[in-house]
Amino acid sequence: MIYFDNSATTLHKPESVTDAVYEAIASQQFANPGRSAHATARAALASLYKTRVAVARIFHIKDPLQIALCQNATAALNLTLKSLFGAGDHLITTALEHNSVLRPLYQLESQGAELSIIGFDLETGVLDYAEMEAQIRGNTKAIVVTACSNVIGAVPDIRKIHGLCKKNGLTLIIDASQSAGTMPMDLSHYEQTIICFTGHKGLYGPQGTGGIAVNGEFAFKPVFSGGSGIHSFDKTHPATMPDVFEAGTMNVPSFAGLTAGCAYIEQLGEENAASYLANLRAYFFKLASDLPFIKLYAPKVQNAGPVIGLNIGQAPSSEVSRLLDERYGIATRPGAHCAPLVHQAYKTESQGIVRFSFSTFNTTEEIDTAIDALGAVSEIVLS
Repeated sequence: MIYFDNSATTLHKPESVTDAVYEAIASQQFANPGRSAHATARAALASLYKTRVAVARIFHIKDPLQIALCQNATAALNLTLKSLFGAGDHLITTALEHNSVLRPLYQLESQGAELSIIGFDLETGVLDYAEMEAQIRGNTKAIVVTACSNVIGAVPDIRKIHGLCKKNGLTLIIDASQSAGTMPMDLSHYEQTIICFTGHKGLYGPQGTGGIAVNGEFAFKPVFSGGSGIHSFDKTHPATMPDVFEAGTMNVPSFAGLTAGCAYIEQLGEENAASYLANLRAYFFKLASDLPFIKLYAPKVQNAGPVIGLNIGQAPSSEVSRLLDERYGIATRPGAHCAPLVHQAYKTESQGIVRFSFSTFNTTEEIDTAIDALGAVSEIVLS
């Protein structure tokens, strides 16, 4: 199989990730972290700390204890948003967002919060920053934005958005689901900013890993409560990082795999990985642009992430993706990609979009094969 569905999850992982997960279980050296004083409990706690250190290095955070670990970016976003905001608060987001951002915000809106959604240019993917600034009000608390669209690869100008936040005393919350490991992000440059990330995509970790990286001072309140290993006689869950977001037993073996995934990115070099992925995307884009009947979305996007959305004429995206899989062994993703506002903007609610997304395990030779397959599938679906 040629796998181009890395925006959903990276299928091909470094061997070191597999080894780390296996060893964490097979070694029988990791018990319940923070719940006992014996050696295996201490070893599990130390293993989680290594994960925090590894993630902190990826995001350039000095204090590893400003990394809270959870199961994925969806959990991270829900925990963050529901911890900080409520009725009467105004939040700004964009039409590029995944439902992992939109649905928690809609839920807050149903509970009395206010929400503004900023549009983007269909050709370039550039957000309407003038409108974003115009929407800031006296009760605005935060701007919530993806670092990279999971459908068209558009990359918002985080520096510009952070400037708006700093000017107006707002919190910046970044959904790094598509950018962690694929595009360098130095959180030390962005005070009062929170990054919500997943481990199973560009960081090459196992599924069921992710977290919250914090730079700044925030009045977090617990969303989930339960065992924390500390302050057991208190009736309330701890409200300090990272415990505020870590109720219950942590997934130590999977986080050991995430530690190894982060090490893989560091070994490659963040800039090298980003450059490799950018070159793959540019190569695919150039060849696909020459195919008749191919529609590329946001064709003039600049500084894009390793994602391309396309369609063949009016053919259903599901049919195109099925043929690529069944006849040519090429894995892509069709449909709505949990990003409804992107599809409303492009009027592809019914057709969907076929997404190609790349990892450092992909090659230009695989792209050549995919382009040939797209040409053949075009003849089939348009005949």
